[in-house]
Amino acid sequence: MTAQLIDGKPVAQQVRSEVAQRAAAFAARAGRQPGLEVVLVGDDPASHVYVRNKERASGKVGIRGVAHRLPADTSQAKLLELVDRLNADTTVDGILVQLPLPSQIDPEAVTARIDPAKDVDGLTPISAGLLVLGRPGLRPCTPVGCMLLLEAIGCNPQGKRAVVVGRSNLVGKPIAHLLLARHATVTMAHSRTADLGAVVAEADIVVAAAGKRDLIRGAWIKPGAVVLDVGTNRKDDGTACGDVEFEPASERASFITPVPGGVGPMTIAMLLSNTVTAAEARVR
Repeated sequence: MTAQLIDGKPVAQQVRSEVAQRAAAFAARAGRQPGLEVVLVGDDPASHVYVRNKERASGKVGIRGVAHRLPADTSQAKLLELVDRLNADTTVDGILVQLPLPSQIDPEAVTARIDPAKDVDGLTPISAGLLVLGRPGLRPCTPVGCMLLLEAIGCNPQGKRAVVVGRSNLVGKPIAHLLLARHATVTMAHSRTADLGAVVAEADIVVAAAGKRDLIRGAWIKPGAVVLDVGTNRKDDGTACGDVEFEPASERASFITPVPGGVGPMTIAMLLSNTVTAAEARVR
């Protein structure tokens, strides 16, 4: 068996096209573009790339994207003051504080300060609670993007065994709840899981989101399983790779996401979608 690649780029482009139409309709009704404001603290090179990409992507779909770049020695009080201003600004529909933050700032305190109605990252305690309860709300971007990729290949999670490797608040926990909401039988695996290989081998759907290169061995993959690799790591030569041992896994899976080009393109696309969703909810 040779797995079919799940190309996230065309799926993400379809999302962006739909977002552009919704943003234009919103602007015609509200007299302004949907507004997304991203806050970046410090000099992390990867974060600067992510924020720049978000700015560019926003402009292409008719969203007013603004980035606030703050020095690395910014205090938590100053950052919270900015978040409060953005919460109160009626032209701002989405707020995203780029992680990681410098050590003097508590990321949980900052995230909790964001107005849940503008929480386009889906990370505030209220957003997380709505997800767990199965009630409508803004969802974390990468997990929702993963669910759209499953839909794109015609994979219905209902009745299937899904294993999520990694328990982060950003990916692992949210996607487990999204899969559960689609009636999958979900197992969460993590660094303390005994015999990870045996757990993965039972899965019809594997979501790898641990952030550890080649953690998931290809030999563990159940023949015909669908593999979503969320990990972004680097090989010794500097090229990108995921959490899954790609070549041997491809010989057993039915579908697999490559790294890069699989899940990655979905993240910003879903951020743009969340921003317009937030705008539409605030201005009816």
